[in-house]
Amino acid sequence: MKVRNVIIILAILLIGVSAFAKTNKVVCSGSTTVLPIAQATAEAFMDKNPNVNISIRGGGSGVGIAALQNGTVHIANSSRPMKTKEMNQCRAKGIAPTAYAVALDGIAILTHKSNPVSNLTVKQLKAIYTGAIKNWKDLGGPNLPIVVISRDVASGTFEVFNEKALGGAKVISSALLLASNNAVVTSVADTPGAIGYAGLGYLGDGVKTVSVNNIVPSKATVQNDTYPLSRKLYMYTNGKAKGAVGSYIAFIQSPAGQKIVENEGFVALK
Repeated sequence: MKVRNVIIILAILLIGVSAFAKTNKVVCSGSTTVLPIAQATAEAFMDKNPNVNISIRGGGSGVGIAALQNGTVHIANSSRPMKTKEMNQCRAKGIAPTAYAVALDGIAILTHKSNPVSNLTVKQLKAIYTGAIKNWKDLGGPNLPIVVISRDVASGTFEVFNEKALGGAKVISSALLLASNNAVVTSVADTPGAIGYAGLGYLGDGVKTVSVNNIVPSKATVQNDTYPLSRKLYMYTNGKAKGAVGSYIAFIQSPAGQKIVENEGFVALK
């Protein structure tokens, strides 16, 4: 009886796996930076393809990549390239990660609107985030303690910022680590001494964008890669994207999809 039950359970699981592979349902998970792009393009794509159902979750780039490794999503949204270690982990599980660039972005440095500091160098950013500089007066600003706000370690935005601005140095232990771009923007807007960072699609009137090395993040400076914190945004699939997954990604990369990317505040691939 027990053997029979095991066979039935295995049959059900195999049916589930087969349905996951063949269905017109597309499951995405990962980067909160890529999230608004995925949501907006999915809406437009489903309007044109009502037989396709696209489900999108956030959680951070690391969460999406782990889900792809485990075979529980079709697409891992990531605001950074996959690491060699992650690639190897995927291959060990029979997953062949394939990258598709879907947009360009610049990690914007944000302060409270009342802060008069308008430019920071990469060197100063590192000093702030590692705790070597702790007061805005040392940067030409008010006599006000700096409140360091960062993304959590599951975030691809954190990984890119850590590489490009901090050179891999450890963020000060007193930093407030938040799980999303929205949370960073809200916290900076509510805290006069705060500094934070977020993708271009999350900027608003509640915060001030600071230039880096005297370069403002913009469509031009991101596309020509002169802004120091420029990056690509990705979707990863298991092997070459096919079927509904392939059609959806192709739509994002098309002129119509790239127009949506720009409407969401990000930068088109070209």
